[in-house]
Amino acid sequence: MKALSRFFSTLVQRFLPDPFVFALILTIILFVCGLVFTDHGPIQMVQFWGNGFWNLLAFAMQMALVLVTGHALASSPLVSRSLTRLASIAKTPVQGVILVTLGSAIACLLNWGFGLIVGALFAKEVAKRVPGSDYRFLIACAYIGFLTWHGGLSGSVPLTAATPGNPLEKTAGLIPLTDTIFTGYNLFITIALLIALPIMTRLMMPTGKEVVEIDPQLFAKEEVAATAEAAPTEKTFATVMENSRILTYIICVLGFSYLIYYFANKGFKVDINTVNLLFFITGLLLHGTPLSYMKAVGNAAKGTAGILIQFPFYAGIQGMMEQSGLGGMMTNAFISISTPETFPFLAFLSSGFVNFFVPSGGGHWVVQGPFIMPAAQQLGVDSGIAAMAIAYGEAWMNMAQPFWALPALAIAGLGVRDIMGYCVTTLLVSGVIFAIGLSFF
Repeated sequence: MKALSRFFSTLVQRFLPDPFVFALILTIILFVCGLVFTDHGPIQMVQFWGNGFWNLLAFAMQMALVLVTGHALASSPLVSRSLTRLASIAKTPVQGVILVTLGSAIACLLNWGFGLIVGALFAKEVAKRVPGSDYRFLIACAYIGFLTWHGGLSGSVPLTAATPGNPLEKTAGLIPLTDTIFTGYNLFITIALLIALPIMTRLMMPTGKEVVEIDPQLFAKEEVAATAEAAPTEKTFATVMENSRILTYIICVLGFSYLIYYFANKGFKVDINTVNLLFFITGLLLHGTPLSYMKAVGNAAKGTAGILIQFPFYAGIQGMMEQSGLGGMMTNAFISISTPETFPFLAFLSSGFVNFFVPSGGGHWVVQGPFIMPAAQQLGVDSGIAAMAIAYGEAWMNMAQPFWALPALAIAGLGVRDIMGYCVTTLLVSGVIFAIGLSFF
């Protein structure tokens, strides 16, 4: 396992470009594929790209807020101390790797946005507290835990498929969660991942001269920057308001009142907006004053550059996939050779392939659902397992697609080449677990 991860790390270091460059290359590849494999001309492909370019603006803002509010929450004194205490459970680098991997995987089962951010922050704390830890590898472990998300409570495909009015309700009907998340095969895959991922990361763990430790002074400088207070100023109305705890408490009561009302009326339905509001209000409360919270947000916002610049390009790619028909062609290439027995696994592979161009669970449902779900019905395959095959393929290929690593990398201050070699190794091994779950349960 270690030799395999070393091989892929070397390969990634040489050939994987920066995520922004990767998005640009994918754009060009898909544009050319549209010209070669469809009847659309250059002008039409340009229109498809331009029409889709801004379609993820709301989602980009949501993801930027996940990063900023999660980071600001974690920098509050109470949460920072809690993460420190939890990180102190690990006494050796091996224990740190296992703790980060398992903690991230469990957190992502609860909510993908929460797990993605908290996992990276937790990895950072472990790197601070455990001498001899490889900082890059701990961040990789946090991202590897993201593999579990689509089988958990915030999986976008199963939640969308169960929601009235979703784009495929007329085609596939409503698919209840009892046929997707709460099934034997999903239970097997989830438990198998929770067991296998810490074992995999332990076996891949760098040792000896391979270990790259972070300079402790960098952490110290970061902590000073995050907690620095402004010099005392004259007490005016403006400064009183900026440091008012009463103002903070009034806004927090408003926010928590809405969340209580929301959950009382809609049940425990957690989406990215409720997570962001929870992070936002809790972070404001724990920082105590508006000015203190704004300083924490300002420090966290530095890491949003990758999200803001890359999401529009992936939206353009998704626009070309949907409107040119390339997404359907890719999916049909897999399902055309399927039998009822092989269909779930081949649908899973097609979803993984499409994920290179549409790294979004909701986007997968729109691009692949119209082809996979009718084919499943025609072959007599259960709709629930067909939907989950789409979901698993998206989660699986995230280990080779750097799109979702951006928030974790922004928090860590690392580049994609620092972690992706380990993630690609995990991709190969975890594929066996998904294949068994889809084929034999």
